[in-house]
Amino acid sequence: MADDDIDLDDLQRRMDGAMASLRTEFASLRTGRASASMLEPVMVEAYGQKTPINQVGTVNVPESRMVTINVWDKALVGPVEKAIRESGLGINPQLNGTIIMLPIPELNEERRKELSKVAAQYAEHARVAVRNVRRDGMDQLKKLKADGMSEDDHKIWTDEVQDLTDRSIQAIDSALEQKQEEIMQV
Repeated sequence: MADDDIDLDDLQRRMDGAMASLRTEFASLRTGRASASMLEPVMVEAYGQKTPINQVGTVNVPESRMVTINVWDKALVGPVEKAIRESGLGINPQLNGTIIMLPIPELNEERRKELSKVAAQYAEHARVAVRNVRRDGMDQLKKLKADGMSEDDHKIWTDEVQDLTDRSIQAIDSALEQKQEEIMQV
């Protein structure tokens, strides 16, 4: 193989990035158990800008069905509560001074199916991202072939890129299957 090889490490890094993004999205899905990561996507209007909740207070999970947020600045208790109510998490915050308690209700069957569909959508977005990286790799190979890459080298690299893609898609499917099992667990 010549100096005109494509950068498989870059393609792998980008595909791994899609997987990491999927894991973050999965962590934000509620499964009936309390988790501090479920609040990661929630942004609070604080000090004139959007700020993650974990930067305006301490997030704790004192028991399996309760998340607490100890807000550091009393003036931000209202905005934090408002951000949680409007986040679409389906949680009703309860105030206790500067501590906001979030009791996690039991999920009903309908909500579980809904969350399972959302997880499938997240996985499909990750698959599309991986396929886009694959397309970029294949475009690089076409360009290299036009610049004189041998047919054998082109075939080898095409197989390598496809193998990376297949492994990434398989990892996404596996993560989706695990998440859906977790969601449907009563």
